[in-house]
Amino acid sequence: MATVVYDGYCNLCNGTVGFLHRHARPGTLDFVANPEPDQTTVVVIDGGREYTKSDAVLHAARYLRRPWPALRVLRIVPRPLRDRVYDVVAANRYRWFGRRDTCAIAPASSASAAAGSANARSRPTSSINE
Repeated sequence: MATVVYDGYCNLCNGTVGFLHRHARPGTLDFVANPEPDQTTVVVIDGGREYTKSDAVLHAARYLRRPWPALRVLRIVPRPLRDRVYDVVAANRYRWFGRRDTCAIAPASSASAAAGSANARSRPTSSINE
């Protein structure tokens, strides 16, 4: 199971997590809302490996129901170019999409496998086990 660590204050990030939650295959993704307001990139932790920026987004797509895994074809775009686009959106996300005053909690569900993760020990967690 992969864990998505995201900016809990960011409206874009929270909307993206909602999308992932709705479209993920059951039991494949956990979500951790980072309570620190200075997170600069989404992080996906899977199999002990961390993915950041555009790699994290495309890696998370592998756990979605069809047709969304097809987004992984964007890996053919060179990482520096993908990450440059990611950085522009990340730098402007609060201005373009707004910011919450408090950290949002990850989508609710029945259990969390991320509770044992070193990166998730003190953060609210949720997993998809529908």
